[in-house]
Amino acid sequence: MTTTTRGTMHPRFDEILTPEAIAFVAKLDSAFAGRRAELLQTRRDRARRISAGENLDFRSDTRHIRADASWSVAAPGPGLRDRRCELISPATRSMGVHALTSGAQVWIADLEDATAPSWENVISAQVNLYDAVRGRLDETREDGSTITAEDSPTTIVVRPRGMHLCEKHISIDSRPISASLLDFGLYFFHNAQALIDGGRGPYFYLPKIESHEEARLWNDIFVMAQEELGIRRGTIRATVLVETITAAFEMDEILYELREHAAGLNAGRWDYIFSYIRTFAHRGDEFVLPDRDHITMTTPFMRAYTQLLVSTCHQRGAYAIGGPAAANPTRQDDEHRHRALALVRAEKEREAAEGFDGSWVAHPAVVQTCQEAYATVLGDNTCQRDFRHGPITAQDLVSLEGVPQTITLGGVRTNVSVALRYLASWVEGTGAVAIENLMEDAATVEISRAQLWQWLHHGSQLAEGPTVTRALLDRVIEEEMAVLTRNAPPERARHFEQARDVLTQTALGDYLPGFFTPYAYVRYLIDRPLRMDGPLSPDDLRQSEQVATPVTNGSAA
Repeated sequence: MTTTTRGTMHPRFDEILTPEAIAFVAKLDSAFAGRRAELLQTRRDRARRISAGENLDFRSDTRHIRADASWSVAAPGPGLRDRRCELISPATRSMGVHALTSGAQVWIADLEDATAPSWENVISAQVNLYDAVRGRLDETREDGSTITAEDSPTTIVVRPRGMHLCEKHISIDSRPISASLLDFGLYFFHNAQALIDGGRGPYFYLPKIESHEEARLWNDIFVMAQEELGIRRGTIRATVLVETITAAFEMDEILYELREHAAGLNAGRWDYIFSYIRTFAHRGDEFVLPDRDHITMTTPFMRAYTQLLVSTCHQRGAYAIGGPAAANPTRQDDEHRHRALALVRAEKEREAAEGFDGSWVAHPAVVQTCQEAYATVLGDNTCQRDFRHGPITAQDLVSLEGVPQTITLGGVRTNVSVALRYLASWVEGTGAVAIENLMEDAATVEISRAQLWQWLHHGSQLAEGPTVTRALLDRVIEEEMAVLTRNAPPERARHFEQARDVLTQTALGDYLPGFFTPYAYVRYLIDRPLRMDGPLSPDDLRQSEQVATPVTNGSAA
């Protein structure tokens, strides 16, 4: 096995990319590469069956797991007993310091949707986390003063990149390494023992999971990683983001597979809506969603999903965590700031009243508002595990009954404009972007482009009369580009042109790609000598799945 690192070495990268750490990550990747490739192919096969008419339902082969009331997940790990407010941000020095001094119970150091995965961003995040774990994270202000996060009571939880992504800068026998295993492995190798010594533990959020078999893979990765470093099995805790509609049908099973490491489930609004569109993109007009502003957490199929999540978690002793408040009130005048905080408070009070034990926020300025909202319902309690909802059916999870079918030209224009603005920052290396007083991440682009594709594919009619055609979308894109690039400096204008390329490739083609990130990553974010030019096929974007001899590191179902 030959491991090659091709990324540029920046200051302190040698502290993270040690031979021992790389060997540890390579061992994990080699052990599980075959299963990862098989599971990703299983995703694609299932997607084709659903597109051909197969309906989603709770699985009959795992009915015994759902029916067995005797099992529960592990007890909360140290530092995870109070999760009423979790602040998510990229793992930059500045944002890390602000998160750890915000008063939030948890800092979600996001290496996924809020991070544009350039090589420098990926490894710099590991440097920052190394310092944060040891109480050495600091930031020097413009006036020369320094803010430190020493002795922070906030618990760190890391969200690695999704299973479908690769890291081109490190290869094993010429095959790019799994991005999720690199993120997990480097953090775990360098910090697991230090976290334990500090009275916490290595904790993770697992994104984009689509089935309990994928949860089983993660559990086996955790077991091997702990064995390799001599750490007690069950020390790791993982919270799974239920942000795909297929995972919503397997919540019990996902917790069961991870039960010795499971900490809870999280409801991710934008990714879940995106998953709904992507899953049923090729089905009939009855699955077409309206302008995204019309889909809220109180929309019937969304409420069914969150009610099932709360009940499932509480039945199994896990925490149910609500979705993010994306408000960025610091960029508004007093009137708008107070209005934004009032909206956040109302949203978080509604979540708590519906049984959630805590929630995400995306800015330190709303931490206190979130905590106060949950206190109105939970009081001094840190969870409400006795809370249950009534039964939820498979039809409840997919039905669009009660959803307005209005699609407007304004909705089209908003999706185009927001996607272009976010993507221009993403290709520049920024993954968390303030747009219209909201903190946006990659999920914003995913739902925006998926809606554009769905409306185009189905020839949806706008409220104003016209139908959505390629000519209409090209015109709107051209008009928004003219507005966004007017008086823009040449470098910024170039990034908008790159953003248009990504949007065109992932929203206007014959098929809807699973994610925009694989294409945008190999085209614009990797170090220049490794960038892929010319037409790209799906196989070009799946090189990390090209495992010569599939390796199986299996476990009993």
